[in-house]
Amino acid sequence: MKTNRLFVAVVAALISANSFGQTVDEIVDKHVSALGGLDKIKAVNNVITERSLSVQGMEIPSKTTIVVGKSMRSESTVMGNSMVQVVDGTTGWMIRPTMMGGTGEPEDMPADQVKQQVGQLDPFGGLVNYKEKGNKVDLVGKEKIDKKDVYHLKLTTKEGQTIDEYLDATTYLLTKIKANMNGQDGEIDFSDYKEIEGVKFPNAMDIASPQGNITFVTNKVIINGKVDDSIFKRPTK
Repeated sequence: MKTNRLFVAVVAALISANSFGQTVDEIVDKHVSALGGLDKIKAVNNVITERSLSVQGMEIPSKTTIVVGKSMRSESTVMGNSMVQVVDGTTGWMIRPTMMGGTGEPEDMPADQVKQQVGQLDPFGGLVNYKEKGNKVDLVGKEKIDKKDVYHLKLTTKEGQTIDEYLDATTYLLTKIKANMNGQDGEIDFSDYKEIEGVKFPNAMDIASPQGNITFVTNKVIINGKVDDSIFKRPTK
């Protein structure tokens, strides 16, 4: 009798584990479909995004150019001063104005910051094609955020970074992430998704960190536009 009970318990555990794995993949598949589908996502070679950044009541324009999986350049203008961050492959450089502790000249980006920025070379996130990317996804459970049902997924990247991702249980679009940002815990809320050439992008992002809150509002998104590779090269004197 004890043997039969043990057998039943083991079978039940195996069935439960198998169902759990299928549930994760089902949720991720619906997320990919909600974004526009894998075919459309894979057809995106580059994304150019123009945003306005709101910090302490000050509006700052910014432009980010991403060549998927390869390079990224983000540039904003703060009180007439240009701030630039570039990741090209596994290296990075930046320009910080003197008012932000920089020299106004190109300088190496710290290695830990480059590691953080490399994740942004993938504009659709680590859930899309997560197995091919070497990532791991676990389903933590179904929760509520702002009275809405969400699926809480824990994404572990192949580099070892852990990100808590929350998908709207109705739309399957990403509504929030919690992750380590430059050594400190932070959150990003995503909302107001807009469809650009069949692919959805969040039109608003609210970032909360110990340094304060920042709001990004998207003004324009261009998919597969003309990109000059020279914008990623560090200027020489």
